Amino acid sequence: MLQLPQPLHRLTNITIARRPRRGFSNLAHIILTVMLPILAYVLVRIDFVAVAIGLVILSKWRMFAVRPRYWLANLVSNSIDILVATSLILFMANTGEQWWQLFWMGVYMLWTVVLKPRSDTLSVSAQAMLGQLIALSALYLKFGASSTVWLVLGTWLIAYAAARHFLTSFEEPHAALIAHVWAYFAASLAYILGHWLIFYGVVAQIVVILATVGYGTAAFYYLDATGRTNLLVRRELLAIMGAILTLIIVLSNWKGVTL
Repeated sequence: MLQLPQPLHRLTNITIARRPRRGFSNLAHIILTVMLPILAYVLVRIDFVAVAIGLVILSKWRMFAVRPRYWLANLVSNSIDILVATSLILFMANTGEQWWQLFWMGVYMLWTVVLKPRSDTLSVSAQAMLGQLIALSALYLKFGASSTVWLVLGTWLIAYAAARHFLTSFEEPHAALIAHVWAYFAASLAYILGHWLIFYGVVAQIVVILATVGYGTAAFYYLDATGRTNLLVRRELLAIMGAILTLIIVLSNWKGVTL
């Protein structure tokens, strides 16, 4: 089980949160942050998708600007940002329509400039939920025809990263255990549904199911942690989740035909 010692977890958060405030490092960071979505778009347009993804990894050089024993912790902490950036680049590459590519570039820029820098509880929760949705959508859209083993592994990694990211702002003592439970549930569902993938347009059925269950569970946790939950709210959330899952089960074509 991947579980970081508490002192390491605190040190990792401090390391990642720190930004260069002046000098060339600060200037380079600002320019790269603003220009990264634009550069990714240009590289996709000239069919250098791998280079665009490599640029995303290169932009995370600060993860490795510490002692090697902290690299894994930094990688876990930055995994959602890497997954979102890579997924949006894959979305750009998956379409030949320029206006769709510009749309995904705009989403990427909003993520980089508006949402990613925020560290309040609600924003971190939104980062985790959007990260899981975007990354799972890209996984099944781009690699849906791959072996079930790879789909299960990819689903596990994405679900684990999203859960860990979500729980970071709540100081949850059992964050690793909860993240592994959620990842195991997502991977099990991927193993079952991976044998007959059903798509609603370009979105895989499993992505909708995991989004419904994940968003509902996260909402329960968030409302309970912030003292905003009550019996009526819990019933409403359960009713919404149940209605969506019932529609998916009843209206889906279970004969293996792609919709």
